[in-house]
Amino acid sequence: MYRVDLNADLGESFGAYTIGMDKEVLQFITSANVACGFHAGDPLVMAKTVALAKEAGTRIGAHPGFPDLMGFGRRNMNITPAEAKAYIQYQVGALSAFAKAAGLKLQHVKPHGAFYNMAAVDEKLATAICEGIYEVDPALILLGLANSQHIKAAEAVGLRYASEVFADRGYMNDGTLVPRKLPGAMIHDRNEAIERTVRMVKEGVVQSIQGELIPIKADSICVHGDNPDAIGFVSLIRQRLLDEGVQVCPIEEVIAQ
Repeated sequence: MYRVDLNADLGESFGAYTIGMDKEVLQFITSANVACGFHAGDPLVMAKTVALAKEAGTRIGAHPGFPDLMGFGRRNMNITPAEAKAYIQYQVGALSAFAKAAGLKLQHVKPHGAFYNMAAVDEKLATAICEGIYEVDPALILLGLANSQHIKAAEAVGLRYASEVFADRGYMNDGTLVPRKLPGAMIHDRNEAIERTVRMVKEGVVQSIQGELIPIKADSICVHGDNPDAIGFVSLIRQRLLDEGVQVCPIEEVIAQ
């Protein structure tokens, strides 16, 4: 039986600024990555997002980023492994408090933006992230880019992990995501994105922008729901997976199979 998780980044509003359609996307996903106040989010937004996820029955995880509200965490930062570990533990600790207050536990941790992308190719950074998570709670699951240093570091540290793929992003030959500033970074055709996703789940391959088929493991699919069109895409991709005989369930259940 094929199983896969659908995850989305939520709780990325801040103060008077509202970003995303969290309540709507929660109808379709099985795991929510909640911003922890560094790249986006604030205490009130974190509390509200956890409450919405609880109401929807969706598992929650921390989505820690660089301390970069102005750049939405998408700008590279030159940090040490010690700083990386501290950033992770600070943010996971903050969201854990809101989860505990709501009677929930965190399921996973998924780094955000530049933090995620840099660690995907940087062994020391990835190891610091995994050690930071493990020291807080060894039961947590790292949600990391398939075939990346995220996964290798988690294995070395002894941390549970799930391999993440992206429904609407292009891939390079080395399995990394195409940088957003380059052509082919985003898959704009819904049908193409859905076909690629089904193939990743059922065949374990994806075609890179250079035209090569690369092996890939899909435990969880990242989907975006920050506009009405995206909500429609999320619902379509979930229904197509179900039609293909794929069970959509939380990360914990996927990696337990």
